[in-house]
Amino acid sequence: MSIKGKVVITCAITGSIHTPTMTPHLPITPDEIASEAVAAAEAGAAILHLHARDPETGKPDQTPEAFARFLPRIKQSTNAAVNITTGGSPFMTVEERVRPAAQFKPEVASLNMGSMNFGLFPLLDKYTEFKHDWERQHLEATRDLVFRNSFKDIEYVLETCYENGTRFEFECYDIGHLYNLKHFADRGLVKPPFFIQSVFGILGGIGAHPEDVSHMKRTADRLFGSDYRWSVLGAGAAQLRVAAQAAAMGGNIRVGIEDSIWAGRGVLAKSNADQVKLARKIIEGLGLEVATPDEAREILSLKGGDAVNF
Repeated sequence: MSIKGKVVITCAITGSIHTPTMTPHLPITPDEIASEAVAAAEAGAAILHLHARDPETGKPDQTPEAFARFLPRIKQSTNAAVNITTGGSPFMTVEERVRPAAQFKPEVASLNMGSMNFGLFPLLDKYTEFKHDWERQHLEATRDLVFRNSFKDIEYVLETCYENGTRFEFECYDIGHLYNLKHFADRGLVKPPFFIQSVFGILGGIGAHPEDVSHMKRTADRLFGSDYRWSVLGAGAAQLRVAAQAAAMGGNIRVGIEDSIWAGRGVLAKSNADQVKLARKIIEGLGLEVATPDEAREILSLKGGDAVNF
């Protein structure tokens, strides 16, 4: 069910897009990821979306061993629901990407709903020197990168995780991804309520113009009616603008340093909690309330933190 006037904040703590050169506040080590996650939950995030990184270089690390270094600590320190990525990095195979979610059986796992060009290379115009060699290579390689999420790949993730009671944050970077989700819903491979995370502003996907946000919502309404819960993330500088529009339209919000390193024009976010607090101001300024973790579980029909494997 949907609890009237309650808005779920998801916080994406580190991701695989931003690199250590871009901000000194990017969580990299297990200690940093755990402490940032707990602080974000204390600030009002009901769901924590998690990636792992190599603690020395900051490079994305999708091994279950990397997640094991912080998952139990987060669970012991907060009631927030944990969302483990199956997106990992666009350079990984689907078999690599799904391993942590398959092993740890979280309440939520992200699932990208279609293949796309995933262009990060424009960031090379902004950063000319890097702390680690992999960073430049990582960005440059996206000129010729298709982030593969084929129908076969999506079925593989669903088959691997659904029997664990894990529900999905369906990440839709473009309108066609909504139709892909409808295809799986029509086949009975996914069950409502669908938690749709609309992603705006990644080069290769839909833009972050207000009309893009409205178009995504209209299309999801037409395809899924009352069977879905809508959330948005705006990449980079679009983060809070997109969040404000969506909250005013009855949606939920995702923030976090995975999606944007900013906390205002030209101001680096010093923590994920900074962005959660800004999202909370938007929500409360609209006369709405921030959902607690247990309210988020009710809204999204999650299995509960006692049913995970960490």
